[in-house]
Amino acid sequence: MSKIGSMRGFLASSIGVTCAAALALPLTPPAVAATARPVPTTEAATAARPAPHAGTPDTTMTSRRAAEPYALGSTQSLPLEPLTRNRATPTGPDTPEQGLTRRSVRHFSLVGVVWDNPAAELHGRVQVRTRAAGTGTWSGWQDVEAHNGDHAADPDTPERASGRVRGATAPLWVGDSDGVELRVRSEPGSAQADSAHHGTHARNLPAAPPLPSGLRLELVDPGDDAPPPDAPEDDSGATGLAEEIAAADETSVAEEITAATEAAATEASAVNTDLVPLGATEIPALNRAETEQEFFTLNAGELTEQQRVRPFVGPRPRIVTRRGWGANEGLRERGFRYTKKVKAAFVHHTASGNNYRCSQSPSVIRSIYRYHVRSMGWRDVGYNFLIDKCGKIYEGRAGGVARPVLGAHTLGFNSNSMGIAVLGSYGAKKPSSAAVKAIARLTAWKLGLYRVNPRGKTYLKSAGSNLHRKGKKVRLNVISGHRDGFQTSCPGRKLYGKLGSARSKAARYQGR
Repeated sequence: MSKIGSMRGFLASSIGVTCAAALALPLTPPAVAATARPVPTTEAATAARPAPHAGTPDTTMTSRRAAEPYALGSTQSLPLEPLTRNRATPTGPDTPEQGLTRRSVRHFSLVGVVWDNPAAELHGRVQVRTRAAGTGTWSGWQDVEAHNGDHAADPDTPERASGRVRGATAPLWVGDSDGVELRVRSEPGSAQADSAHHGTHARNLPAAPPLPSGLRLELVDPGDDAPPPDAPEDDSGATGLAEEIAAADETSVAEEITAATEAAATEASAVNTDLVPLGATEIPALNRAETEQEFFTLNAGELTEQQRVRPFVGPRPRIVTRRGWGANEGLRERGFRYTKKVKAAFVHHTASGNNYRCSQSPSVIRSIYRYHVRSMGWRDVGYNFLIDKCGKIYEGRAGGVARPVLGAHTLGFNSNSMGIAVLGSYGAKKPSSAAVKAIARLTAWKLGLYRVNPRGKTYLKSAGSNLHRKGKKVRLNVISGHRDGFQTSCPGRKLYGKLGSARSKAARYQGR
């Protein structure tokens, strides 16, 4: 926060490898911090290994996973192929259909489909079935939400114009799997559900265009547990002189990668040291008195007398840090981007399905993070915070939980706002009361830091979306759903219906 001032600290590596580094990190600079291309990782070597042929069990990967105490995660990217039409998958004579026939692959837990042009929309149906790694049982066909650009960096921002950004579906969590089958069909009027929600009649919808070019299936393995930042990736089993030479070369590369990842991990942790010590895995909850004292300290010299008497800031909730959920900081782009303040919170659902256990939430978040960065080409995970169905709150995009970090969550309205995503799909399923309470607790605290009433209204200037033209000042609820800023079904009908309750709870937490 620009009102908080700047922070300096003597930073030591949180894994025991000390590095003497003095870091000056302003809390809310309106300009961009140092940026660079994403730090390379050992993923390149992992991805280069061929997947097993269809029907061949992946015994090498299975034995390796059993022997390793952890895995860093990986992404398999498979180009789609034209599919032969049959009675099981009927299509019209001019309807394109692409996909992948049933095959064995390396382990993965999350799927998504990407394509070349981020501005192109996929009007059709995406369905996938997967084989459980433990039982070998194939699932039924599951729908993957088309997404179509509603979660993205704003137009004319460096992140959007990086040249790495791709169009993408929402990710779908399927659990530990080693087989996949996919079909993507263009269907005229497939955008009907979203448009009908906003009052558009189906007869006014144009026919669905051809499928976007460059369709690829992304299979994401989140890794087993977060490794210590200095841990090398084990590729045991190589034999022969060529493999030994390659291994020696990879060792020096791995050392460079380790050093870069350590620096990125320290950087991501350092921006929260005004709240917790460097390397903390969680930011503990505070009671009201403790939170108000923190608020006065962070805003010293910036408050009116009335704000000192009644600060209206909710008690700080417990927040799991990026280190706590195992973020590989080598994936994201270095440095941070900030906006000026936080005037509003947009609530989302990840549309990744509800078939996860709360103990798996860190793995789900690591998968979404990797999908956003490696598959979709973003600089970091798009959301500022994530909440699981048990009500646990997680730090999202790096830059500091108390600061106005610029996200990529609501196309057109990322400036002066924050994005909160509830893990799951809430079109037909009600969100848990714990998740709704967590939304209220988080917004009461974070909006309170910026002296904003969660039951109020605010104006945000649109950067351009399919619902609001660029430059338009839009009046919004301080706690809004994604669909209020973009024509989309997000955050799902059931979660959207709970936002009134979240606003009231948040205001009570602030003492209003």
